[in-house]
This record gives sequence, structure tokens and C-alpha cells, in this order.
Amino acid sequence: MRLRERIADNLKRLRLARGISQEDLADLAGINRNYVGMIERCESAASADMLEKLADALEIDGEEFLRRRGAA
Repeated sequence: MRLRERIADNLKRLRLARGISQEDLADLAGINRNYVGMIERCESAASADMLEKLADALEIDGEEFLRRRGAA
């Protein structure tokens, strides 16, 4: 799995695990909802600054976006 795909997969998984819509996450992160969807569909690569905003909104460590599924 490519890094962009891993980030997209983890972003969606973490967002859904918290029961947050793309729109709600975008509001919490102060970004456009369409951009959240573009990241989740691998249509756009998120910058480190954007990942930090999303991590803060999800109340997680940004490293969670890079973890392989099933990794501790």
C-alpha cells in the first residue's frame, strides 16, 4: 500500500470510529469538507500541516495516519 493510500485509509477509519462525518471533521479542523473527501479518496495529498490539523480535530497523534492496519 502506498503512503497516500495508507493515510487515506487511516483517516477514514479513524473518522468513522469516532462517528464523525466528513463535514463535522472539516469544521473541527477548519478546512473545506470537500478536501477531507479528496484526501480519503486519494485525490489529493495532505501536507504535514494539514495532517496535524486533522489529527488535532480527531484528538489523535498524527503518527496514527501512518500506521499499518493491525500495527500496535
